[in-house]
Amino acid sequence: MNIKRSKKLYIGIIIVVILIGMIVVRNGWLSKNQEAQPQAVEVKAMQVIQQDAPMSYEFVGQIKSKNEVKIMSKVSGNIVDKMVNGGDTVYKGQPLFRIDNKQYRSGINSARAQLNKSKATLNNIQKDVERYRQLAAVNGIAQQTLDTQVSQAAEAAAEVEVNQASLQQATEDEQDTLILSPVDGRIDVNDVSIGYYVAAGSTTMATVSSIDPVWVQFSMSENEYLDLTQLGKGTLPSTFKDNLKLTLSNGTQYPVLGHIEQIDRGVSDTTGTITLKASFSNPQNILMPGMFARVVTQGEVHQGALLIPQRAVTELLSKTFVTLVTEDNKAESRVVTMGPRIGNMWLVQDGLTANDRIIVEGINKVKDGSALQVTMIQPDALQIPAKQ
Repeated sequence: MNIKRSKKLYIGIIIVVILIGMIVVRNGWLSKNQEAQPQAVEVKAMQVIQQDAPMSYEFVGQIKSKNEVKIMSKVSGNIVDKMVNGGDTVYKGQPLFRIDNKQYRSGINSARAQLNKSKATLNNIQKDVERYRQLAAVNGIAQQTLDTQVSQAAEAAAEVEVNQASLQQATEDEQDTLILSPVDGRIDVNDVSIGYYVAAGSTTMATVSSIDPVWVQFSMSENEYLDLTQLGKGTLPSTFKDNLKLTLSNGTQYPVLGHIEQIDRGVSDTTGTITLKASFSNPQNILMPGMFARVVTQGEVHQGALLIPQRAVTELLSKTFVTLVTEDNKAESRVVTMGPRIGNMWLVQDGLTANDRIIVEGINKVKDGSALQVTMIQPDALQIPAKQ
């Protein structure tokens, strides 16, 4: 009897447990309790900046010599003296090389002798002409004889002029054996050595490059040129042309401002850009031809511009996105239209207001609708990535 009661009690307990389990499952009490509550993602955000933003333009430029002269001799011969070393700073009129002048001095002597001979001949003929004139005056000789003698005197005079020119040429050739620097500048290290034979007009003995002032040559796009000329009402504005800054390859700022000196006649067919040359004084010879530098200059000022850090912007399939922090601290992706970059900031043309908050750190950890734990920071607190 007791066994039967125990069995019934056991079966009853099982049925009650099953019923309770069915009720729990049906009402979802268990799943609700077991669901993990999503954790808020820690991010850093900042308010969209609104301020007047001066637009700056930056171009890659190369330093070039204003005068780069290949030194060639007007005469041929062997170099017998060298007055400079490769890399030296030289001045206009400074002797650089001397070519063996023995044959040219002989040429001077020969030309001088020919000139003296022709002068003596001319002197004798002129005396004969004078005597013939006196005889012709008293009909002592035929007029034709006088005319012939006058012609011979003219030929002798012409011969004197030819020989004078030959002597002058020989003298200049001898003078040209001393090679002088045509400009102030620096001579390259690929110069010729003593004993080297140079051919007149074809052998490059050295190259001298002027170094103060120098040109910095750079190119700008057609659109940039149009924007600037519109700002300057048909020409490049003076704030651009006369206030060029130069940043050298090591990041240092060159202390002297430059100005635009030449603008190419048109747009390049191959690159679609316009070439400009700016002049920079180089009193300390810091700038050397061939160096690269960044040309930076001031442009227009955008009044009340909206600015955000460039790192806050994601570019994908020709579109740009930012991730906003909503009022209830949720993530919201938004398409924005961006304008020019200004330093490490980016000007917003459309899609944001000054009241928006944008994520600047932790963007890759969130998606639309993610709960956020937001730390607001100021622009000067942005961490600049280390250079690789």
